[in-house]
Amino acid sequence: MTKFLEKCPSCGGEIVEKQVTEVLSGGVNTAFVEAKVGICQHCGERLYTPELIKKFEEIEAKLQRQETSTFKPLGKSYQAGAI
Repeated sequence: MTKFLEKCPSCGGEIVEKQVTEVLSGGVNTAFVEAKVGICQHCGERLYTPELIKKFEEIEAKLQRQETSTFKPLGKSYQAGAI
């Protein structure tokens, strides 16, 4: 278990570890990533470890460079234009 702060730096509420889905983007690509983060029980503030932030940045850089071969495709997105 990753050690997060015990109290929220924004409101002083209790921090608990939870599994969440983060949405990362780079260029025209988007990835959904499951991650354990610290979440304040009072205000909902999310806390990330430096290691997790680095992993997010690496994923976003891969998305930007179109290096998506190791990612699982979930479908396609389309822009329908203005209506």
